[in-house]
Order: sequence, then C-alpha cells, then structure tokens
Amino acid sequence: MNINTIGVYTLCKREIWRFAKVWNQTIVAPVITTLLFLAIMTLAMGGGQHQPVEGIEFGRFIAPGLIMMAIVQNAFANTSSSLMLAKIQGVIIDILMPPLTGAEVTFCLIIGGVVRGLCVGVVVMAAVYCFVPFSMAHPFIAVFHVLAASIMLALLGILTGIWAQSFDQLSAITNYIITPLSFLSGTFYSIRQLPDFWYNICHFNPFFYMIDGFRYAILGYSDSSAMVGIAVMTVTNIILWAVTAYMFRKGYRLKS
Repeated sequence: MNINTIGVYTLCKREIWRFAKVWNQTIVAPVITTLLFLAIMTLAMGGGQHQPVEGIEFGRFIAPGLIMMAIVQNAFANTSSSLMLAKIQGVIIDILMPPLTGAEVTFCLIIGGVVRGLCVGVVVMAAVYCFVPFSMAHPFIAVFHVLAASIMLALLGILTGIWAQSFDQLSAITNYIITPLSFLSGTFYSIRQLPDFWYNICHFNPFFYMIDGFRYAILGYSDSSAMVGIAVMTVTNIILWAVTAYMFRKGYRLKS
C-alpha cells in the first residue's frame, strides 16, 4: 500500500506541463470555439428575440452546457493524446517501466486531464460571463460536477488511448462517440421537448447528467434530479477507474 510519491509527483508534473507549454492551443483555442458556438446558436435562433427555453433566456440556458462541453472535451483530449503520442513515438515504456502501480499511473493521467479541464473551464466561464452574465445558484454542486465530469472524461480518454492503435481510431472514438454524446445531451435544448422515447433514452447518457447538473448549479433549473445525477456520475467514475487501473496492470495493448 506504499505510494511512490516521487514518481506520482513527477508524472503529474509531466502531464500538466504537456498542455501548459502549448497554452495557445490547449487553453485559448477552446475559449474561441465556445464563444463561436454561443454567438452562432444565439444568432441562428433569433438573438434576444428567441422564445425562452423553459422560461430561461436562450443564451443563458445554453451557456452552462457550452462551458461543460469545453471542460470535458479538453479533459478527454489531454489523456487520450498523451497515451496515443507515447505509443506512436515508442516512449510508452517511460510510463510502464517506473515502479508505479496501475492505480498510480491512472491517477497521474487523470490529474493532467482534470487540471486542463479546470483551466479551460475557468477561462471559458469568464469569457462567456462577459456576454451572458449569470449567477451561481449552487456553488458546491457546480464544483462537484466540474470535477466529476473532468474525471469521467479523463478516464474515457485513458481507455481510448489504451485501446487505439492509430490516430484514425482515436478520431473515430472522438467523432462517433464523444462528440455525439456531448451534443445530444441537452446542451442546446431541454430534453423535456423530446418525444417520450428519446426523453427516456437520454437518461441512460451519463453526459446528460453532467450538463444538466451543471446547469442546475448555475441556473437552478434541471431536467432531472440533481441527486440522481450525482449518484450516476459517482458510480460511473468508480467503474471506469477500476477498469482503467486493471488495464494498466495487465498491460492491455501497451506491452505488445
């Protein structure tokens, strides 16, 4: 049960410096992308003349979803690209050879993804606030959802980086799974507007709970129970952590 504190600190520092050194791509670019989404969606829906969503101004309604989407996409990108580049460049051995357990390696990679997600989230939130002012209805719930969502996508990024053998496979997961799940989880609309079948399907999408919970934390409005969302995200993260640590311990697609 001894923890390799020096190894954990060193790997965490490496993961953070990976994205910090190219902050123009990893921090600034997501801000611009999010503001473009906000501007395009608001203008496409008639600007301030658009009918409110569930009594909430359209721009304010989509703002929490856009912020959360930027956070989770960058948390996923950080961990998945870290492992994919290490495998392509043949330096994955630098992660596998040190005396670190699978849980310790998983923790270090998660820290990198979470820190990047938090950095992006803070900057994006400040930028969005300049155009769509909002208040924080439930600060502690907001912190939980930001951390839990970052951890979830960081873990999914690790699993993707372990499984993928090429950037084409990595892009396939991003384009066909991560992006659709994030876009179709109530980011731009209330799921109460959906037909019953799709309304029920959305409740099986963990991305829905992270966005809906964060919207509740900021606006005080949600399409589902906040406690159910917290439970779903907690259980999902525990399962993903166990699977990821096991794959590192066994060296699945890493040692061959």
